[in-house]
Amino acid sequence: MNCLFCFGLGYTARALARSLRAEQWSVAGTSRDGAAACDPTIPFDGRQALPRDALDNVTHILVSIPPDEDGDPVLKYCSAELIARGRRLAWVGYLSTTGVYGDHGGGWVDEDTPRAPLSDRARRRVAAEDGWLALQRDHGVPVHVFRLAGIYGPGRNQAEAVLDGSAKRIIKQNQVFSRIHVDDIVGVLRASMARPDPGRIYNVADDEPAPPQDVVAFAANLLGRPVPPEVAFEEAELSPMARSFYNESKRVSNRRIKQELGCELRYPTYREGLTALRPT
Repeated sequence: MNCLFCFGLGYTARALARSLRAEQWSVAGTSRDGAAACDPTIPFDGRQALPRDALDNVTHILVSIPPDEDGDPVLKYCSAELIARGRRLAWVGYLSTTGVYGDHGGGWVDEDTPRAPLSDRARRRVAAEDGWLALQRDHGVPVHVFRLAGIYGPGRNQAEAVLDGSAKRIIKQNQVFSRIHVDDIVGVLRASMARPDPGRIYNVADDEPAPPQDVVAFAANLLGRPVPPEVAFEEAELSPMARSFYNESKRVSNRRIKQELGCELRYPTYREGLTALRPT
């Protein structure tokens, strides 16, 4: 039986787990306190190794735990176990971010674009990518890296923000973001599992990078709600993390997932994605 083990049962990992369980896969994983929508779930707070038998019978691994100031906790505490099992694993996926590219003034980036991270958070991602790819290069662990654009989906989207009154139309000249529906991330991961190419890196983004204010306006019109007024970026009340996202503007190419994995996006733009998420 195919068995997926998720380091970190977050939003995307849970979506993948649901998809695979529907096809009789065995799924297990970790959470900080051992409580998550998965059985078995193993506590893992990034400060100790897993139990010795945690990866027994595992065929596929997904890593969605972000690195912290001390580095990637899975690499730090579980590398030896992964190396020991590496050639018996069919697939390992590491979820990274398009933030590793930094700012490109609205220009296009692809997987061959040099990484130029601007924040400490993105620099930690670069180091983690390098560590995971070294496991593939030096030890034969079948690692694949997925650089995810902004994730949205059920319970996490601009339609929800419009409904709860938190949506803002923040205007910054030439600002564009790429995004991806969680169901399409699942589709890409599953396509890679079916066609593994260890060491390969994939951008995971939809077809239409867009200014964030356009997405909010579309969501409001879709719901028949007033479009929130424009707010200049310089005047917007944003958390430090939210403000940091506006330091980067780029368009992320998804050509590789289409050409090499044969992916057809279910939601090629935010319009299809938000329309499908519209409350009934």
